[in-house]
Amino acid sequence: MTYSAEISRTNPTAFLFLVDQSGSMQDTMDNGKSKAQFVADVLNRTLATLITRCTKSEGTRDYFQVGVLGYSDNTADNGLTGALGGSILHPISQIEANPLRVEDRTKRVDDGAGGLVNQTIKFPVWFEAKAGGGTPMCQAITRAAEDLAAWCDAHPHSYPPTVLHVTDGESTDGDPEHLANQLQQLCTNDGSVLLFNLHVSSAGGDPVKFPTGDAELPGTYSKLLFRMSSPLPPHLQKAAEGKGIKVTMESRGFIYNGEVAEIVDFFDIGTRAAQLR
Repeated sequence: MTYSAEISRTNPTAFLFLVDQSGSMQDTMDNGKSKAQFVADVLNRTLATLITRCTKSEGTRDYFQVGVLGYSDNTADNGLTGALGGSILHPISQIEANPLRVEDRTKRVDDGAGGLVNQTIKFPVWFEAKAGGGTPMCQAITRAAEDLAAWCDAHPHSYPPTVLHVTDGESTDGDPEHLANQLQQLCTNDGSVLLFNLHVSSAGGDPVKFPTGDAELPGTYSKLLFRMSSPLPPHLQKAAEGKGIKVTMESRGFIYNGEVAEIVDFFDIGTRAAQLR
C-alpha cells in the first residue's frame, strides 16, 4: 500500500469533496466572508487548478474524476448542478466544460514598481455557497462510501480516491467515526481511500496543522475528527513541508481551527496526487 501508482487516463484517481452546508457555515470569517462563501471560493479555485494540472497541448486529459457532496438539513446531495447534477464523480474534462457561470472578479497584483493594482480575472463557478439546517455527517460519509466503493471496484490499479471533508459543526445524525473507518477500508491495489478533515472552528486559539496526536486539540469533537483522518502518505508530507508545515510519518490529514490560509493549504495539499503520465 504505497500510494505511488502512476496516474494516467487509463488509471485515473478520484477527488471527492464533502462540504458541511449547515446553518453555522453562515458565520463570518476574519476576511469578512461567510465560512460557506470562502470554502466555495477555494473549492472553485481548486477545481480550476485541477483542470490546469491535466491540461496538455492537445487538451485536457482525464487524469482525475472529481465530485462534490454537500450536506445539510437531513440530506447529503450532489454539490454540483446543471449538466453535472446527474452523477457524483465526473471526468475532469467534463468539469472544465460545464461551469455554472464565469464571473469577472478583481485581483490585486504586483505593478512591477513596488505597488499593487487591480486586475480583472475570469473566475469559473461550479459550486455555490449554501448554509442552513443541521449537520448530517453520517449520511454524507455513507453516501461517499457508496460512490467510492463502486469507483474502486472499477479502477483496481489506480491511486486510491481522496476525500476532503470540510466541517464546522458536530454531526447531528449520530457518531460518524465507525462510518469514517469503513470508508477508509475501501481500497485499490495501491492503497486505501484517504480521508482528510478540516475543522473550520469558531473557537479561539492557533490552528493545528497535520498533528501526530490529539494532545493539542481541545474538546472531544476535534479529537474525533483527528481519529477519523488518514495518515499523510510520503508525497503529501513533502507537499506540506514545501509550505513550511512541520510534519512527520505519524502526521494525519487533519487541520483544526482552519482560517483563510489553512483552508487554502488544506485543499492544495490534499489534491496533490502521485505522478501524472
